[in-house]
Amino acid sequence: MSTDTPASAASQSDKYLTVQRSGEFAGLRRALRGFVFPMTVAFFLWYALYVILSAYARDFMGTKLFGSNINVALVFGLLQFVSTFLIAWLYSRYADRKIDPIADRIRAEIGEVTHEHGPRG
Repeated sequence: MSTDTPASAASQSDKYLTVQRSGEFAGLRRALRGFVFPMTVAFFLWYALYVILSAYARDFMGTKLFGSNINVALVFGLLQFVSTFLIAWLYSRYADRKIDPIADRIRAEIGEVTHEHGPRG
């Protein structure tokens, strides 16, 4: 068994390394981080607020809002789900505008063809 890399595989590897070192790829990573990191911090702080209030502000969280069963804690808990879906929706819009066009250009540069319902190749 040989450990030699075929020339075509080495060529493909070089192509990917070239793309990885390109300014366009760096811009793609920057665009991704520009959304993901701040959104992750915001969601973590929002979740931490919910947990901390649940642990240390029981009277506030137990405040009745509607009827006898709907209190602040329940509303905050449900808002965790709402914020998760909101972030997913915002990311989808952001990716469509900022990330996907750059990724498509890079993919075209390295010669990969995308198929709408199948693997790249």
